[in-house]
Amino acid sequence: MSNPRYPEEFRVEAVKQVIERCLPVAEVAARLGMSTHSLYAWVKRYSKPQEQRAQEDDQHAELRRLRAELKRVTEERDILKKAAAYFAKECG
Repeated sequence: MSNPRYPEEFRVEAVKQVIERCLPVAEVAARLGMSTHSLYAWVKRYSKPQEQRAQEDDQHAELRRLRAELKRVTEERDILKKAAAYFAKECG
């Protein structure tokens, strides 16, 4: 089962129902057909100021980029190690 992607406006409105209308998270989640875990995460995220959310998004994007780069560089290193071992064995 894949996780559906919800638009930003949908998320904000769901959080408003919990925060401003003081409705229980379980009730809002059930009515919207989503998990309570997701709604709790949204409440945590959208209770922060916009600037802080944007900064955290930038940090997460940078972390994903760095992890992808580390994976690529590690694979390149492993290939070079194997090539060096192959040529060392061939020459020796």
